[in-house]
Amino acid sequence: MRIVAGTHKGARIFAPKGIDTRPTGDRVREAAFNLIGPVDEMNVLDLFAGSGAMGLEALSRGAASAVFVEHDREAQRAIERNLEKLDLKGARIVKTDAKRALAAEAAARSRYDLVLVDPPYRMFDSLQPTLAAYLPALLAEDGLVVVETDKRTEPELPLVQRTSRTYGSARLTLFE
Repeated sequence: MRIVAGTHKGARIFAPKGIDTRPTGDRVREAAFNLIGPVDEMNVLDLFAGSGAMGLEALSRGAASAVFVEHDREAQRAIERNLEKLDLKGARIVKTDAKRALAAEAAARSRYDLVLVDPPYRMFDSLQPTLAAYLPALLAEDGLVVVETDKRTEPELPLVQRTSRTYGSARLTLFE
């Protein structure tokens, strides 16, 4: 896997070993950022970060900060290695599950310009009520939420859907 664009375009990134994470492929990541548009100076929340590929891509493209939420230790180590290798600033890793992180960020009244949600596909249905409860409060004015699911799943959140597109076996849905 590589960073697709920005200051670190072409840099290889580490992915956790095993089958517990499914890194967003280069093609889908590029499509997502084409849909998102410029991310300059955005504050980004990367839920279910895995290798951190989406948040790393945002930082490479000029995001001001990125919070990587990941509970898997192997994935946490991959994110740490990637941040160190790329020497990216403005990053923080929250080492807990997404539900706890969402509750903590909401309690702290954190606001994000871009929220990236890429859970294991099999988890999305059970996670959707939690996302619906917390994401609207975490989204900054004019912010975006990008949800990656399997192509058959159409996420529903109490936000305005901007677009939903499929790329191979993945679906990207943007909310504002």
